[in-house]
Amino acid sequence: MNLAGIVAMLRAAKGVAHKRDIAPVLARLGEGAVRVGDDCAAIPDGEGFLLFAIEGFMPEFVAADPYFAGYCGVMVNVSDVAAMGGRPVAVVDAVFGCDGAAPVLEGLAVAAERYGVPVVGGHTNMRASAPGLSVAILGRARRLLTSFDAQPGQVLVAAVDLRGRMRAPALYWDASSDAPAARLRGDLEVLAEIAEAGECGAAKDVSMAGVVGTVLMLLEASGLGGVVDLDALPRPAEVALVDWLLAFPSYGFVLSVAAAEMDAVMGRFAARGIAAAAIGDTDASRVVRLRMGEDEAVLWRFADEALVGC
Repeated sequence: MNLAGIVAMLRAAKGVAHKRDIAPVLARLGEGAVRVGDDCAAIPDGEGFLLFAIEGFMPEFVAADPYFAGYCGVMVNVSDVAAMGGRPVAVVDAVFGCDGAAPVLEGLAVAAERYGVPVVGGHTNMRASAPGLSVAILGRARRLLTSFDAQPGQVLVAAVDLRGRMRAPALYWDASSDAPAARLRGDLEVLAEIAEAGECGAAKDVSMAGVVGTVLMLLEASGLGGVVDLDALPRPAEVALVDWLLAFPSYGFVLSVAAAEMDAVMGRFAARGIAAAAIGDTDASRVVRLRMGEDEAVLWRFADEALVGC
C-alpha cells in the first residue's frame, strides 16, 4: 500500500473513529477541575498525584474472548497508569453476564496477580441481556508524564515490547500473557523512572488507535504538529506494516523527548529488552505528516478538524 492509501486507511480506522467520538462527550460534560485528555485523571494529592482511569470493553469482544477481556481489564489500566509516570494501587470491576462470567473473572484474577495490583471491589450482574465489562483503576505518581507537555523540536519515540504474538482474529499484539510476571512489572516501572528522573514530560499509552493514532492524540493535546517516519516504527518482522498500524500492543508507549535526554530514555528501554526507536519529530505547525521512503503526506490538520478535541 502506498502512502496515500495508508493515510486514507488510518483516517477511516475504527480505532481512530472511537477517539473522534470523545469530542462530543467533552462538549457535553465540559471541563472540570482536572484537565481531560490524558490516559488518567491526575488529581493533586500531597506531594504527588492520584491517578484515576477506567476502561470499558465492547460486548462482542467480551462474548468472543471472555478470558482475555478480563485479562485486558487489568492490563490496559496498568498501562494507562504507567503512561502517566505512575504505579497502580488497586482496581475495581463491573461485570455483566447472561451465561455466567467465570472466564472473565478468571482473566481478571490472573492479570491482577501477574501485574501485582489487587481487585478490591466492584459490581456484578449475571442477569444482563448481553455480556459486558468495565474496570477502573487507582494509581499514584510522584511526577507526571502527560499528554499536554510535548514541546516543539523534540523527538517522538515509540517503545513496544515485540516479544509476543498476534492474538487472532483481532490485531492484538500479546506480549503479556506468556511473559514472566516480574518482567511485566519491571517493564512498566520504566515509565515511572523516566518521569521521576525528569527525562521526559510527555507520553501516551498506545491505544486501539495504534501507534500513529496515539501520536495524533499526543500532538493534539500539546497543540503541536510533527512528522512520523513509518519506516522507523519498531514492529515484529512477521507483521505487515498495514496491520501493525492498526494493531493494539499489550505494551506500547509514545513519548516526546528532548534531544539531550534521548540517550538516557533509550538506554532505559534497551536495558529491559524493549524495542524503542526515534520515529519522528515535533513542531509548532499543528499539522501531522507521515513519511515513508522519499514520500511525505499530510495525515491531519488540527486547525481544520479536531480528533479528540482536547
